Amino acid sequence: MKARALTTACCAVLALAGCQSAAPPAVSPSGAGTAQAQSQPAPYKAEEIEAMVAPVALYPDPLLSQVLMASTYPLEVALAARWVKAHPAVQGDAAVKAVQNESWDVSVKSLVAFPQILEPMGDKLDWTQKLGDAFLAQQKDVLDAVQRLRARARQAGHLESGPQQTVTVETAGPAGSAQQTIVRIEPASPDVIYVPVYDPAIVYGGWGYAGYPYYYWPPYGAYYPGDSIGSGIAWGIGLAAAIAIFGNCDWNNGGVHVEHHKARNIDRNFDASKFEGGRWQHDARHRQGVAYRDNATREKFGRSTADAAGRNGFRGRDGSGGAGGRDNGFQGVGSGGGAMQRDASRGRASLQSGSARASGFGGGARMGGFGGRGGGGRR
Repeated sequence: MKARALTTACCAVLALAGCQSAAPPAVSPSGAGTAQAQSQPAPYKAEEIEAMVAPVALYPDPLLSQVLMASTYPLEVALAARWVKAHPAVQGDAAVKAVQNESWDVSVKSLVAFPQILEPMGDKLDWTQKLGDAFLAQQKDVLDAVQRLRARARQAGHLESGPQQTVTVETAGPAGSAQQTIVRIEPASPDVIYVPVYDPAIVYGGWGYAGYPYYYWPPYGAYYPGDSIGSGIAWGIGLAAAIAIFGNCDWNNGGVHVEHHKARNIDRNFDASKFEGGRWQHDARHRQGVAYRDNATREKFGRSTADAAGRNGFRGRDGSGGAGGRDNGFQGVGSGGGAMQRDASRGRASLQSGSARASGFGGGARMGGFGGRGGGGRR
């Protein structure tokens, strides 16, 4: 499947998720609570979360935090990935400056500096959405899973300091209680950021969850020329992208935080008042109508307001009411917005006929489908 077609299919999947919410069947008052509880998905299991974070757990802490934030806005990730593919020569800090006027969340804007991250996030949009859903509902569980995988990588000899990164290990926790071991990864130079790509089956010393194969993609050739991950990790080209870094992981409290003054370098309209104490808060307006996974998350982030407005956007209306609303559901991709909306509409019919074609994502070596792999992974 070509990159354009794959991104189009992914966007159509999200459009369906946000737009086609059928009315629930009528139930008696006495059975309403039971029916609602039965329809709710169970929290993600620890093994399932490890499989989700496997391809990004060894990213530098600041970059990891921004990937987690951005994953909660999957449609904007798709739009930004499309922009990156349309501007392959614009990278690093220059790319961040080029998207200043886009309407995306600051976390999504920051990732245009790293096309080797944004392209697979756009190509594998089902993974991106799952990661975001897990992070919204189970932030601490997600960060704990990252730490477990980092510990395994260290034990396997694949996580250590070098020219690209600095790895430190520390213990934290109240005196008299169980101490938590924290593995931190920081760029070796704050001005040059390297993005590792690796096969989890190698770097984590094997994969023990047959029921939850890890996610994985091979190096995107343009960004990892000549690199091979047969021996562990491919580093590729370091990018001058200091301006794109504004977040970090709060390992002690199970969340992520943002540095307001750095965020304003990426988005001049960044509103620091929404981040109490610098702790990141999800902004439902950037969800763009993509459905939340469970009722608790949906209610927390304002289903009646943000989701309704987003669904109007997906339908191509500006929210002003009436049939004459202007098409603006795909604002944020410049002149390509109308084309993207048409592409999603064309892809909708085939996606409705069966989810297998939409979610299989079989691809060539560069695209990396979710097909099986010797180590038990999903490519």
